[in-house]
Amino acid sequence: MAQDGGITDDEVPVRDGYKPFFDVGVIIAAHALLFPLWALLWIVIPLAIWARDRGPVFYTQERLGRGGKIFTIIKFRTMTSHTAQSASDEGDPRVTLVGKALRPLRLDEMPQIINILRGEMSLVGPRPERPERAGEIARECPDFFRRLRVKPGIAGLAQARGGYSLEPCRKTRYDNLYIERMSPWMDLRLLLLSVGVVLGRLFRGRVH
Repeated sequence: MAQDGGITDDEVPVRDGYKPFFDVGVIIAAHALLFPLWALLWIVIPLAIWARDRGPVFYTQERLGRGGKIFTIIKFRTMTSHTAQSASDEGDPRVTLVGKALRPLRLDEMPQIINILRGEMSLVGPRPERPERAGEIARECPDFFRRLRVKPGIAGLAQARGGYSLEPCRKTRYDNLYIERMSPWMDLRLLLLSVGVVLGRLFRGRVH
């Protein structure tokens, strides 16, 4: 029998029971070990966004969650407050100076920790897709809805292997491969790899 998002009852159960404990444990450990840095980021970033144009600090958008359930994702706003927040390239004039600093380091995604604590997302998993794009992607990639068997994540195998610009079908293959092989050890490796990518961007930015 079909369920929301094309998921069927005969899908093989996924091994994700560890995720709530893993996610909360990593978040607590990271904030405890680097408390001064996190405290600075949680204070300075919102103030910088608000001071730029006195607009809202956060940007919200509907995304597809587990089983096709729609939830509201939370990010730091990186575009001017009077424009529609949407996908953009590096040279988009709508991106603010603060946004240009946050985006390369993925710091605009920090508020998604709130989504994780709400139980809507995980630290590691398929990136959450916009509902309006789901049908279009599914027509091109028949296995797309199978990636909705788990909660979406901030980091993921698809991003580790090919970045954020992978074409949809290749991204879908990586997402489903992750679901088949997911484990706490794999999640930890992907998180460390994501941190390495961000630090690499920071280092290259200083060099150039």
